[in-house]
Amino acid sequence: MPNKSDILIIGGGAAGFFTAINAAEQNPELKIIILERGKEVLTKVKVSGGGRCNVTHAKFLPKELTQNYPRGEKELLGPFHSFMTGDTIEWFSKRGVELKIEEDGRMFPATDSSQTIIDCFISETERLGVDVLKGQSVKSIEHFDSAQHPFWKLGTLSDEFSAEKLVIATGSNPKIWKVLESLEHTIVPPVPSLFTFNIDDKRIKDLPGLSTEASVKILNENKKTILESEGPLLITHWGMSGPAILKLSAWGARLLEPTKYHFRVQVNWLLDASKESISEKLKSLKIELAKKTVLKNAQFDLPKRLWQSLVDASDISETTTWADISKEQINNLASQLTESRFNVHGKSTFKEEFVTAGGVKLKEVDFKTLESKKHKNLYFAGEVLNIDAITGGFNFQNAWTGGYLVAQSIAK
Repeated sequence: MPNKSDILIIGGGAAGFFTAINAAEQNPELKIIILERGKEVLTKVKVSGGGRCNVTHAKFLPKELTQNYPRGEKELLGPFHSFMTGDTIEWFSKRGVELKIEEDGRMFPATDSSQTIIDCFISETERLGVDVLKGQSVKSIEHFDSAQHPFWKLGTLSDEFSAEKLVIATGSNPKIWKVLESLEHTIVPPVPSLFTFNIDDKRIKDLPGLSTEASVKILNENKKTILESEGPLLITHWGMSGPAILKLSAWGARLLEPTKYHFRVQVNWLLDASKESISEKLKSLKIELAKKTVLKNAQFDLPKRLWQSLVDASDISETTTWADISKEQINNLASQLTESRFNVHGKSTFKEEFVTAGGVKLKEVDFKTLESKKHKNLYFAGEVLNIDAITGGFNFQNAWTGGYLVAQSIAK
């Protein structure tokens, strides 16, 4: 005999737990089971934000919040009117978990430990009588459409389960996507999002660890800009990372995949300053700093090591004074400062947080309830959908909002 329940949730991650806890609170009579394929639950919560768990982001207007989702921007506007950042803060606060805002807007538990979030979820499921079963890898999902009592039947490696309502909160799980295709859902093929750029270039070779504000463009073959972003850029041992780069990787996930991650970027180390205005400024420095050497006198508030590297790349020797700098060298330096071009040859995963663009096609889901338009009583929460965000707590906010809406709609 299958294990019977009212609600079956596949996936013991952020979205699955949030759905279960909210549904059980709305309706304590419901029997709810979470099925997790691994030995541990909430593994992504544990590693997120370097083990601190980046719970959400301090953006408090739905429209502004949606602008951080390369896929899902339009669809999430309605859901965010129902449950967003302020609601997340209040939800955790009511359960004794205070969140704090960092300078860049990211929000973490005040304890700086993801274990705080995990402990909160585990104790809530225990308090509310939600069953959490581990080592349950789902092999099959069937829908029985009997007129009186339609239900879902699930087979795992060891057991059978049945429930009236089924919630899929499995994140980017190709096996579950395959099963969903057999249930007539369209899966948008996954491609990596949130990755760093591999760049082998002597200008940045000796600068790992250096971080500075910059504006970055991705160029096509005709040197036209196809995407741009700005923000902190971090030079690493293998190339470039930091928010400016990660934003480009998220918004460019679909564009960059066909290039096999071989493309060109152009960096303006002075944000929006033009090459012309910088040339003029360099000409005036030629007079103001005549006797000083160019290499040793960093300008424009640039980190000293970066300035020296760009001066070197402009064919200016370490003994050249500002008075001796030639027209051509001024032109070279203005170019290096405002339009340094780099060849990208590959990508690296950003930390342990592997994010993909792809999943259940959004047109097949009702965003008032997150119910499938193909099957009644089938719901989706989190990254199983073709929704993904830039780094900074936005992917978790999507999980909380989705879980809350699903809970609202099924608990009724």
